[in-house]
Amino acid sequence: MPDLLTTVILPFDKLSTEQLYALLRLRSEIFVVEQMCIYQDVDDKDRQAEHLLCYQGEALVGYARLLPPGLSFPGPSIGRVCVASEYRGLGYAQHIMRAAIAHTPRCKAPLEIGAQVYLQAFYARLGFTPSSEPYDEDGIMHIDMQYPTANDA
Repeated sequence: MPDLLTTVILPFDKLSTEQLYALLRLRSEIFVVEQMCIYQDVDDKDRQAEHLLCYQGEALVGYARLLPPGLSFPGPSIGRVCVASEYRGLGYAQHIMRAAIAHTPRCKAPLEIGAQVYLQAFYARLGFTPSSEPYDEDGIMHIDMQYPTANDA
């Protein structure tokens, strides 16, 4: 159950070596190996982001990267959302996204994500709406989606 989770949100310079290793390993396991997608996961955006780490006990079970306005989209954005394969189907992705949305500062520009198309319905249930046509990114179909701004909510 998501209530058994511990969620920690830290800027890059506050991550311990172990936390950084664990989140990079999880991202690589999912986005490079599992999805068979060769791309540069580690980028300079990590240094400017906040990192949401979701633990069950000592195990890192999920992660999301929280980006400030102007780095990926005009407004703030959430990316690299993932749950370790052995913890899927337990509601952890929804827990991670709700925590990420709650932590993201609301401003005039909408909160945006570049979602994998097959997850569009999941993000729609959280309140996101499509803001682009589907597009190919690194061999995987994506769609940009927006969450209502403070003025829209």
